[in-house]
Amino acid sequence: MIIYVCGMKTTLKQFTKDQYQQFAYTLKVIAHPVKLQILHLLSEEEPLDVTTLCSKVGAECEISMMSHHLAKMRDNGILTSEKIGKQVFYSIKDRRILNIFNQIFI
Repeated sequence: MIIYVCGMKTTLKQFTKDQYQQFAYTLKVIAHPVKLQILHLLSEEEPLDVTTLCSKVGAECEISMMSHHLAKMRDNGILTSEKIGKQVFYSIKDRRILNIFNQIFI
């Protein structure tokens, strides 16, 4: 498959049907502005807890919704979590996921 990115010709390697399904599922899991912002924040500083992430996202953030987004990404293998006392801290499981930003936002 050949695609053009910013006028540059790029050849993609072939993947199996299962790999394409996994790619699509991963994209579906992170396809939300807050989830993308979480990934960006964690790319700059990790681990972070729910309260800190919520404060960095801004006024529209509710702790319950932030917890939902984090749990969804953790349950689907995008984030890892570690409980320290009563706080849960999140990190990016595989930093290769951040390559999406470089490909989309050139």
